[in-house]
Amino acid sequence: MERIFQTAEELAAALRAGEVTSVELTDEVIARIERDDKAINAICVPDFDRARAAARGADKARARGEDGPLLGIPVTVKESYNVAGLPTTWGMPPHRNYLPAEDAVQVLRLRAAGAVVLGKTNVPLGLQDVQSFNEIYGTTNNPWDHGRTSGGSSGGSAAALASGFGALSIGSDLAGSLRTPAHFCGVYAHKPSLGLAPNRGMVAPSAPALPVDLDLAVVGPMARSARDLTLLLDVMAGPDPLTLGVAYDLKLPPARHERLGDFRVLVLDEHPMIPTGSAVRAAVNRVADALADGGAHVERHSPLLPDLAEAAELYMHLLISGSTARFPVEPYEQLRARAAGLSPDDRSLDAARLRGMVFSHRDWVETNNRRELHRHGWRQLFAEFDAVVSPVTPTPAFPHDHSPDPRERRIDIDGVEYPYFDQLVWAGLATMPGLPATAVPAGRSPEGLPVGVQLIGPMFGDRTPLRLAELLEQRMGGFQPPE
Repeated sequence: MERIFQTAEELAAALRAGEVTSVELTDEVIARIERDDKAINAICVPDFDRARAAARGADKARARGEDGPLLGIPVTVKESYNVAGLPTTWGMPPHRNYLPAEDAVQVLRLRAAGAVVLGKTNVPLGLQDVQSFNEIYGTTNNPWDHGRTSGGSSGGSAAALASGFGALSIGSDLAGSLRTPAHFCGVYAHKPSLGLAPNRGMVAPSAPALPVDLDLAVVGPMARSARDLTLLLDVMAGPDPLTLGVAYDLKLPPARHERLGDFRVLVLDEHPMIPTGSAVRAAVNRVADALADGGAHVERHSPLLPDLAEAAELYMHLLISGSTARFPVEPYEQLRARAAGLSPDDRSLDAARLRGMVFSHRDWVETNNRRELHRHGWRQLFAEFDAVVSPVTPTPAFPHDHSPDPRERRIDIDGVEYPYFDQLVWAGLATMPGLPATAVPAGRSPEGLPVGVQLIGPMFGDRTPLRLAELLEQRMGGFQPPE
């Protein structure tokens, strides 16, 4: 594989061996971006002058005998992270000129690890879509099929990785925003356990960059290999020093197993609220077969699995109530009137979203109590299993759909249309209880599109799905560059 697509681990080894310099690597990646990104539109805010300066600094540091986990490695950053001197807009036109004065804590950690930050990657408006397009920066295309989405909201990061625009990227995930783009673009991503990696400075403009305990959202790594995810997670993880006064190393427990044959895995490919498309079902089955062939204990059903329909409803309530909490009074009252008109028997996801839009604090506390019951159910399940394999979304990447009202959009699953946002239920499986989940490539669809699955692990047991991802990569293969 040409150097532009090598993993961060491979590039670090080449840098340490003196086979290449960071300046050479950085120039190669910038040349690739300048050649190919007109068609992809992944890098929305380039920062090439400062990247070249950082690469020169990395080479000088290495010449002095210094090292670091990412020293000299070219990386990208999702647009939603503050980078001093670069715009942070979240795709929102009123904020196109907002320039934060300080780096986000994760950008600081990248730089402290020696990474060379090439620039920022594209996002959807307000980070609230399964696609990445906005009025400021335009549309990011899928590197495998430019007529299809790269996913959202970390779609620019996934497209950049698949295109050879840097070895690593950092994104965020509230509704699959790390995992879905990875699945659509054939790369790797890890949604960490809730609270594992600090999010300060990954904040909507022009809000203050303060430490915030988010209810569902996390920040996390994206890469072209499973081992690179672990490399970058180790840079990202650990408490925000602003909340502690001092920084310290967070020691996650080791992976439960090192050998594939020791893993106990529950495989899911059906959800009561939405069908699984044939291409995704086939990918899940390929992973299940690879696990079984490697000697893992594989089950398809367990009475310990929390109720998936209730989990999807709770997820939609928590997701939407957080997104609409600052709605103006008049539209909020209109939504309340609509929600009051729902039949008590309407348990559809559309109804769950509408009810969530007008949640009271009392409603939220009750829903949070039900979430705690689900969390306990997952603890019991992970006493019997080490990981759960499931889809990330029901389909591979779908054609661009920029219809102004997302509620009117539909997702086509094997020729049948479903409400657009219903596809989030699989992502919510890990998000609602705060569990870690690793998205891994799992082959191609009949049309040649990448298809991935997610490996869900126990709370703060992030190293277990990450290790399983490594073992599956060895057995099934991993990232392949777009043809």
